[in-house]
Amino acid sequence: MSDTDGKKTLGLGSGRPGSVKQSFSHGRTKNVVVETKAKKRVVNKPGPGGSKSGGTRPNLGDPKKRPAGISDAEMERRLKALQAAKAREVEETAQRAAEEKAREEERDRRRAEMETKEREERERVEALRLKAEEEERKKREAELRAQKKEETRKPKAEETPQDRAAAEAAASRAETKGVTTAGPRKTDRERERNDRDAGRGKGKDGNRRSGKLSLNEALTGGEGRQRSLAQMKRKQERQRQKAMGDMQRAEKQVREVQLPETIMVGELANRMAERSAAVVKSLMQMGMMVTANQSLDADTAEMVIEEFGHRAVRVSDADVEQVIDQVQDTPENLISRPPIITIMGHVDHGKTSLLDAIRQANVVSGEAGGITQHIGAYQVTASTGAVLSFLDTPGHAAFTSMRARGANVTDVVVLVVAADDSVMPQTIEAINHAKAAKVPMIVAINKIDKHEANAQRVRTELLQHEVVVEEMGGDVQTVEVSAKSGKGLDALLEAIALQAEILELKANPNRAALGAVIEAKLDVGRGPVATVLVQNGTLKRGDIFVVGEQWGKVRALINDQGERVDEAGPSVPVEVLGLNGTPEAGDVLNVVETEAQAREISDYREQAAKDKRAAAGAATTLEQLMAKAKADQTVAEMPVIVKSDVQGSNEAIVQALEKIGNDEVRVRVIHSGVGAITESDITLAEASGCPVIGFNVRANAPARSAANQKGVEIRYYSIIYDLVDDIKAAASGLLSAEIRENFIGYAQIREVFKVTGVGKVAGCLVTEGVARRSAGVRLLRDNVVVHEGTLKTLKRFKDEVKEVQSGQECGMAFENYDDIRPSDVIEIFEREEIERSL
Repeated sequence: MSDTDGKKTLGLGSGRPGSVKQSFSHGRTKNVVVETKAKKRVVNKPGPGGSKSGGTRPNLGDPKKRPAGISDAEMERRLKALQAAKAREVEETAQRAAEEKAREEERDRRRAEMETKEREERERVEALRLKAEEEERKKREAELRAQKKEETRKPKAEETPQDRAAAEAAASRAETKGVTTAGPRKTDRERERNDRDAGRGKGKDGNRRSGKLSLNEALTGGEGRQRSLAQMKRKQERQRQKAMGDMQRAEKQVREVQLPETIMVGELANRMAERSAAVVKSLMQMGMMVTANQSLDADTAEMVIEEFGHRAVRVSDADVEQVIDQVQDTPENLISRPPIITIMGHVDHGKTSLLDAIRQANVVSGEAGGITQHIGAYQVTASTGAVLSFLDTPGHAAFTSMRARGANVTDVVVLVVAADDSVMPQTIEAINHAKAAKVPMIVAINKIDKHEANAQRVRTELLQHEVVVEEMGGDVQTVEVSAKSGKGLDALLEAIALQAEILELKANPNRAALGAVIEAKLDVGRGPVATVLVQNGTLKRGDIFVVGEQWGKVRALINDQGERVDEAGPSVPVEVLGLNGTPEAGDVLNVVETEAQAREISDYREQAAKDKRAAAGAATTLEQLMAKAKADQTVAEMPVIVKSDVQGSNEAIVQALEKIGNDEVRVRVIHSGVGAITESDITLAEASGCPVIGFNVRANAPARSAANQKGVEIRYYSIIYDLVDDIKAAASGLLSAEIRENFIGYAQIREVFKVTGVGKVAGCLVTEGVARRSAGVRLLRDNVVVHEGTLKTLKRFKDEVKEVQSGQECGMAFENYDDIRPSDVIEIFEREEIERSL
């Protein structure tokens, strides 16, 4: 029991009559209070020990120090009862305080509610009173106006309508100035009413004061903002027209509303110059519950436009491309242009070497592996002074799209065929591209200086593909050349010049440029760079252009010799700097007038491409959804990230990788692009768990560091053969192994025994081959398979053995199977896993 002031109170009884309370004070006088029904007396006794400074607790166990007749147990019980009573008293006190506080809060809340209701009632009564006064005032004003109108409707007999209009206008001006020219003078009641209206914030003419009431105006008695002269003139004009009966409703203006494929309700209202609420109301009357921020299809919007009396003009998002200048060239504006010649043929037939011999350059030495993997554009001046533009295309099978682009932008195709190799698959493909593009063809039979060369064989095999040369009565020129010795090069250039002269190639240089992107790449120092072949017009520095999904402004033009030029005319290949992104090879370049137009066209094309990709990747029917889900579950994928030096190579690599695979495994290119391998590529590879393939590019320092930390594999390649072969080998590892069964023996059950702890054991005779413990078994009953599993035991006499040869008896027990009968046949086989490759 706590004792803060040195006292301990011992309660004997509960304070009822006859109970005893005893108080101890250590070292002091102790008071014993004895309560009876008659009286209460206090007996003072010295503390134990007789010392005033004593601090020891009284010995309650001492019979002399304890009230008579109370045992130790009773004393302890009473002490506990006293403590419990005090605790209950504290709790009751706290509870009463909490209840009192809650009652006080409830009273405050009710008082506030009553005050609020009384205030609202007073405001309602005041509003009703003001409304009644306002209606009474309006009624009196209406009576006064009617009285004045009756007085003004009594004109003289000789008055004309013009005189009446002039009189009313004069009356209006006089009324504005506070002077009445007609009718009786103002009575005291009218003046009193005007004064009262003025006191309420109204002017002399009875109209409510306009504008804010400032402190200065309130003190000086100003009337606030005055009517402007134009407002007064409009009011007089309305009154004059009303007096002459010329008030006519303004005719509704009919508008031509441009209507796209989808339009928002609010935008439709703005284009019609109507209120949004009116348009929403009209749509609700049609049964469409819409808001101003919802979209409408073109058909519904056209119905709304016709209902409001306007004309709808359908427009499409593709109309933004109409700003591209489509100039119709007149014959007098056309001048001759150099021909564009594309070199095509099979790989390693000497296309680049032939072009090097014509240009007197050495491009082939710079190509990895000695094969062309980029499309090149060059301009050559022949010995005769003729200017020729050449396109060199790769011959590898993976670069089909490059050859197709070369055939589409060319005027003449030079088909290079090796005299010692004759017609090959890519030769046939080049012939098909040339036929599809409908361009003339010249066959250059290369490597004619070799001993095994056979030009006649080449001409004969070309007949199989409907290419009839002049020597056989056709119209296709053939020239025997040698890129190594230079033989026949002049004859080839003459044949090209003759073909170009027959075609009469012309273009208009004095118009906006139109060109085709031959190749595109991302240069570290120069940014996106596109090799463009100008087909018409002249491309100049500073021109704003749009190419595919990208746009830009020409910062610099670089020709095939690496020199900067200010402009490029028709049939001139140049590198263009100043794009905002890397375009796709084969995109068309168009020059536009403003940057805003270029941005708009680029944004439209980008959104259209996104929608197309989303539509191609989304399953639209239930069957497609099920097929896609099934394919995702059964087909193993090998994800890769591809970065290459130029756009054409990147496109060829992606197409080649997507062809790898079968129904069980496929290669998925999750990202491809041009330029160096960056840290973002490493982060994507880590998240996807795939390697990064670099073709003629390298990873920068942060990317290499990130790859080492995250364990991402980076593979570098410079020849497309090696890249495709490695990816094919890696994808083959994802194929599940082929399971092949080899039958190794048969056994016939002669008897069935029951063995305690084992179950049924078949006594068998191996009739063919061998029975092995580790092999799989099938139980045949009447040549029908009834069970397939493994052996639990294989015994020869009492010994467990690994195998039993033909002609010997043995005991067999099946794992988890006991339904075996005499005369059943056991088929023993082994499974072999065979690795597969693509």
